[in-house]
Amino acid sequence: MVRPRRGYTSGPEWTGEPLKLLIKRIDDDDRLVPVREGLPAGWEIVVVDHTDRAAFAAALAEADAMVSMNWPADFPEAPRLRLLQLPGAGTDEIVFDAVPAAATVCNAFGHQIGIAEYVLAAMLQWVVPLRRMDEEMRQNRWWGSFLCGPRRADLYGKTLAIAGYGRIGQEVARRAHAFGVKVVAASRTPGPGDDWCAPVRPMSELAQVLAGADFVLSALPLDPSTRGVFDAAMLAAIGPGALFINVGRGATVDEQALYEALRDRRLGGAVIDTWYSYPPQSGGQVPVHPPSRFPFHTLDNVVMTAHASAWTESLAGRRCAVVIENLERLAAGRPLQNVVRPPRQAPGAAP
Repeated sequence: MVRPRRGYTSGPEWTGEPLKLLIKRIDDDDRLVPVREGLPAGWEIVVVDHTDRAAFAAALAEADAMVSMNWPADFPEAPRLRLLQLPGAGTDEIVFDAVPAAATVCNAFGHQIGIAEYVLAAMLQWVVPLRRMDEEMRQNRWWGSFLCGPRRADLYGKTLAIAGYGRIGQEVARRAHAFGVKVVAASRTPGPGDDWCAPVRPMSELAQVLAGADFVLSALPLDPSTRGVFDAAMLAAIGPGALFINVGRGATVDEQALYEALRDRRLGGAVIDTWYSYPPQSGGQVPVHPPSRFPFHTLDNVVMTAHASAWTESLAGRRCAVVIENLERLAAGRPLQNVVRPPRQAPGAAP
């Protein structure tokens, strides 16, 4: 029996016309290679240049699913779309009201492992300054040894305050706990907590959570409730010797307030991975673009990285496994994973 075009039924073999997965040409790089390699039966990939408006509109009109981290308000109509699959976690570039009502919006994780390792590396580097110790020793200077000071700090016994206790916060807490670090947290979803942090307090108590912390991690997503939550007053709630680490979104931290607090040494230091200004995608070339309107690069108490905390050799595989699974589920008519927004109306229903 031949299945009808655009069928959504289960079965080991697909004999109808393929379902169409749309990918913008600018996104068709090594990050999505595992999707091509593991594409489920019954699907075909359509790649289109989204800057060619006519071609993009024609492709989107035929798409059953699309992989994209953004959906602006001016995207063309997508009457067949049933799945907008984000290959990452953040939804701050999705205009949900513009996504077709019959489509489900899903995201993908897997980044929390690399980010947690990055955060622990930052914390360890703060108390174990290997680069400085190496530089001194290369000059025959026995700096930081048992022969002379200074003595370095221990990570053991320190306190880490986490803003945003989701997948990232929990992975960091699990690892920090193994080093003997006390973990406290505030989240938009407070609760009793877990083996590594209990309880998780509401965001209304963030200032109290920050007080006395040796390390502060912002792992907040960006939405209206979190934009600028780390303003001058909230940064002042952090002790002057603490290390502030941002792996969430840049705009959750007031740009000017953070720069001035670091410049004036009202914070001990910062490790900043997420920024305020990003270059356009560059087709694999290393772009040159300032990350902020303030000269963070001139501050010696700041470590700057290029939104690299999650970018490991295993990340694409973990995320694309979720994409592939959801394509299989969509074709089979089964519930999707990591649903951010369910469809607002049934396929084919009048708007």
